Amino acid sequence: MEEHVVLVDGDGNAIGTAPKSSVHGQETPLHLAFSSYVFDEDSRVLLTRRAAGKLTWPGVWTNSCCGHPLPGEPLDHAVIRRLSYELGLTVDRVDLMLPTFTYRAVMPNGIVEHELCPVYRVTVDASAIPNPDEVDEIRWMPWKEFADGVLSTLLAISPWCREQVPMLNELGTNPLDWRPASVAELPPAARSAARTAL
Repeated sequence: MEEHVVLVDGDGNAIGTAPKSSVHGQETPLHLAFSSYVFDEDSRVLLTRRAAGKLTWPGVWTNSCCGHPLPGEPLDHAVIRRLSYELGLTVDRVDLMLPTFTYRAVMPNGIVEHELCPVYRVTVDASAIPNPDEVDEIRWMPWKEFADGVLSTLLAISPWCREQVPMLNELGTNPLDWRPASVAELPPAARSAARTAL
């Protein structure tokens, strides 16, 4: 059965669903997604290079894991599900950091990514085992080194990650000390799924 994503309006309200395969093209509708940044106890961030077979930004380095919640699935559950699938990780903790992050980016071939994409911090104490269908390579990097590289534009990174890192960096120098946002700050489409899970 084909995976569906949640379509949203400009205010973050769910307005329907669509097959995932149909929503990434030259006129991509705004849809619900997430980004996650995985950290170990030393505040190193796990970076991933997207598999060469990915439709959007193949072979590009990015944050730990991105994905789409299934219709009715709480975002934090989707984060855990995708980290297990893509990186073989068992998650210790998932914290909401940027509840209303939204971006639109266009690839050189015209394919558009357009997502309402809350951002999460995840902590783990286990090694990642990349799924080759999703991830070509991984790298652990100290957060300051990574953030400095992104902010100076010396690191080639995905467009969404380039926008997220400055916002995350404003939360403090140590990612493990960042104060989580409230679930109440999530867009309505994500809040309704979170309430359903309680």
